[in-house]
Amino acid sequence: MKIYQTVEAWKQTVQPAIESKVNELHTLGYNEASYEDVWNCLMEKVWKGNPEKRLYKVVQDILQLNTSTYLSYITVQSYQEDDLLASITAVTSNDDSNT
Repeated sequence: MKIYQTVEAWKQTVQPAIESKVNELHTLGYNEASYEDVWNCLMEKVWKGNPEKRLYKVVQDILQLNTSTYLSYITVQSYQEDDLLASITAVTSNDDSNT
């Protein structure tokens, strides 16, 4: 096994650490937290892509993910989804008015 791998390559190996973080977020009252949300948050906010890291650093990053970083990520995601829905609605409304 390579000492340094991309964080994506470590994803399966660090699954227990991510599940632990999800359980921690649930305990804190963030019941909607999911494995994929936590992973995507780490990819965007902490790792900013797919850098090469050692396994212990990846696990450390997961366990040190703070709630404010996670909430910031989730908030941005919800705004982006709302914007997408609004855009779709606007386009379909214009299509209906043109017919």
